[in-house]
Amino acid sequence: MFYFDPRYMLFMAPAFLLMLAVQWYVNSTYRKWSEVPSRSRFSGGEAAERLILRGGLSDVRVEGVAGNLTDHYDPRKKILRLSPGVYRSSSVASLAIAAHELGHAVQDAEGYLPLRLRSALVPAVNIGSYLGWILILLGLLLRYTEVAWLGVLVFSGGAGFALATLPVELNASARARQLLVESGLIQTEDERRGVNQVLNAAALTYVAALVTAVLQLMYYATLVMGMGGRRRS
Repeated sequence: MFYFDPRYMLFMAPAFLLMLAVQWYVNSTYRKWSEVPSRSRFSGGEAAERLILRGGLSDVRVEGVAGNLTDHYDPRKKILRLSPGVYRSSSVASLAIAAHELGHAVQDAEGYLPLRLRSALVPAVNIGSYLGWILILLGLLLRYTEVAWLGVLVFSGGAGFALATLPVELNASARARQLLVESGLIQTEDERRGVNQVLNAAALTYVAALVTAVLQLMYYATLVMGMGGRRRS
């Protein structure tokens, strides 16, 4: 019989609150600096094209993608996809986001090890996100402690992926700051402050994702530990 476990909220309520707070901060920071035009007047798409030429990334293309803050770099197709609010806008926020995603393209071109590690984890995480909780559930129902712990181990890939993501994203933001300054796309101290705030806000989303993944893993581990010696004979 299934029922609501109050312990779940004990573990996950802090994560939910953190995610809400971070999302509010990201949105408010983006709104603020999306209304501040850059002195260079380059749109996010134009800035990306300029940085691609400057970095010699001839195999990378830039294209638009639907949605809001759906910007990403696709390493398989070498495509930098920018949302309409970034692709067409010449705001400080647009330059920060476009340069951040281009930072991933530079990582890809250099064979940046943490990026390669994160990419290698994707298949295992996709499988583990489904298989892990199934094994945990079967272990709990059948009182097979070993099966439940195997599920916890498989499910832990999500936390590992979140941890591996942090250095990749922080490095991409560091590259973005350097690219924008060296190329002259941002010129004033106020623009630098805006870029830093946008990139720092984005980084918090990955910190929140890591905290959420760890707390969820701890919850499942607590359930399995609660089985104690009730192993099926």
